[in-house]
Amino acid sequence: MTTATITSKGQITIPADVRRALAIDPGDRVEFVQIDPGQFLFVAANHSVTELKGMFGKPTNIVSIEEMNTAVRINILKKACERPPRLTSVSL
Repeated sequence: MTTATITSKGQITIPADVRRALAIDPGDRVEFVQIDPGQFLFVAANHSVTELKGMFGKPTNIVSIEEMNTAVRINILKKACERPPRLTSVSL
């Protein structure tokens, strides 16, 4: 498990292995998505949906960027909820 320490200013350095896995570089954005009280999903937000324009032919439905971003966030949350909960303590 990779960890990071929060500074007195509330900042963290994202460990190199995490940056590589998320393919993020200096200046990229990340999002913290709350999936449960006290539990957040850390997501790379380094690519805009607008970068996909023209890659898949002419669209049949026109949707806004906001609608697309909402659909992506909903999908991320659904996938996060499909994972089994983490075991925090064990009684023997």
